[in-house]
Amino acid sequence: FGLNPARAQQEELAPGPWSGSLGIGFLNVSGNAESRSSNVEAKMGYNQGKWHHDMLGRALGQSQNDVSTAEAYKLSYTPKYDFTDRTYAFGLLDWNKDLFAAFREQAFQIVGLGRRFIISDKHLLNGEAGVGATQNEDQLGDRQREFVGRLSGDYTWNISENAQFTQTLAINFSSSNTFLESVTGLRTSIAGPLGLSVSYTVRNNSDVLPGTKKTDTWTAINLDYAFGQ
Repeated sequence: FGLNPARAQQEELAPGPWSGSLGIGFLNVSGNAESRSSNVEAKMGYNQGKWHHDMLGRALGQSQNDVSTAEAYKLSYTPKYDFTDRTYAFGLLDWNKDLFAAFREQAFQIVGLGRRFIISDKHLLNGEAGVGATQNEDQLGDRQREFVGRLSGDYTWNISENAQFTQTLAINFSSSNTFLESVTGLRTSIAGPLGLSVSYTVRNNSDVLPGTKKTDTWTAINLDYAFGQ
């Protein structure tokens, strides 16, 4: 999760502490749902001194004959505090409500440590490890509350001044379920702050109800407006 690791690691990439983007586009869903949907995504980042804050909000919707048939939401907040240029502490609040997936609702609260393994103009690579809690609700309404561990990483490749590739991978594991989320993205600038982004998301839960698929995938194409890039 997070808007852009480059802004947190090389402040000269952003003219001020605030940065963000707003995108809207088309979404193709496969897995537990085969549908075409619209999506809206907003990202916000604030970097000041040793503190870095990233916020993400996403809403997905589907309707047939003016009747809503599916919906999903995501909210996340990630603060980070730098101990050194490469080592930092982080927190994560992540909430997901997803009628497409095996779990109707999943929430995570994580604290941990991160390490910036690669810092350059072209390539950025981070790794994180943490512990915390999770609350899950399946499609039958059964709820679980457990301790959870987390391993994650993110990679950014600044291909050119107008193109950027990103890859994030996170694994949250508890005694009853392992949740994996991978997001692959490519953004290119069209004209100034306007850009076109393509992303492919894979979400997998290891333990699901009988008859439910473990893996859901989202392919999204967005037209977005970015500032503070």
